[in-house]
Amino acid sequence: MGTVTNRFVPALAVTVAFCALTAAQQPQIQVLPVQGSVSMLAGAGANVTLQIGKDGVLLVDTPPAALVPQVLAEIRRLSDRPIRYLLNTSLDAEHTGGNAAVIGPAAGRGTGGAPFGTIGLNRPAIVAHENVLNRLSASQPPTPAAALPTTTYFRPSMDFFFNGEPVVILHAPRAHTDGDSIVWFRRSDVLSVGDLVRLDRYPDIDIARGGSVDGLIAALDRIIEITVPERLQDGGTRVIVGHGRLCNEADVVEYRDMVAIIRDRVADLVKKGQTLEQVKNARPSRDYDTRYGAGDAITEAIYRSLTEKRGTA
Repeated sequence: MGTVTNRFVPALAVTVAFCALTAAQQPQIQVLPVQGSVSMLAGAGANVTLQIGKDGVLLVDTPPAALVPQVLAEIRRLSDRPIRYLLNTSLDAEHTGGNAAVIGPAAGRGTGGAPFGTIGLNRPAIVAHENVLNRLSASQPPTPAAALPTTTYFRPSMDFFFNGEPVVILHAPRAHTDGDSIVWFRRSDVLSVGDLVRLDRYPDIDIARGGSVDGLIAALDRIIEITVPERLQDGGTRVIVGHGRLCNEADVVEYRDMVAIIRDRVADLVKKGQTLEQVKNARPSRDYDTRYGAGDAITEAIYRSLTEKRGTA
């Protein structure tokens, strides 16, 4: 991975992939080219995607507030154009925690007007599914007003044209949560999928916030429908995940199969009338635990998802 040089890269969509931050060491932000007009800034926790071009800057998710100055400094090494959009793939703090911190300095850099969703000339639009706004608005402690989405969508998708390519936002109903979005950069052939895929551990199916195992599998199937592999399943469409390395279709297929296999095993035990503790003791995730960690949490989430009656998202 090369060192970032102080130069402008035209029409660059950058992905900021952050490693674990320790108290003893500041994260080192580096740029890794991905594909077409997409690259990765690596260095501090969750993955944040940026698209930079003649129309301005678009971010998908934001880092923790404390890391925003470093991230903005790296963006300014690439472009001095205004930040026009922040797209949040979910309501998780690790993906929305820097919204207000980005809005502050971004509001002072030229006009932030955009084709849609602009609430003022000097402020970027924060875009998310309406369930993200609803849940953040009701959170305790209250979410700062500057961090809340200013533009929401409620239909299966929304799209717009920015920096020379179509950007499509797809809702993933009742998956990790009920407000998850997939962001598709069509010309670059890159997806940013947030926590719908986590290569560092089992998926977090947040039942309390509208998540479900069947919705997660449906979202993973949608990602697989969009992605197209290159020769021998390597390359092709790139997938930027919430945590972990850059992926392609084969990685998502393997991840989807893992979730579906554990779901089917739990469903079979539920059908036989076993309790949650009995299902946990059966260890339906046992052959995946060496890779993803202890399986009790995912087993319980799947059990509750299959047994609790929930309304639609």
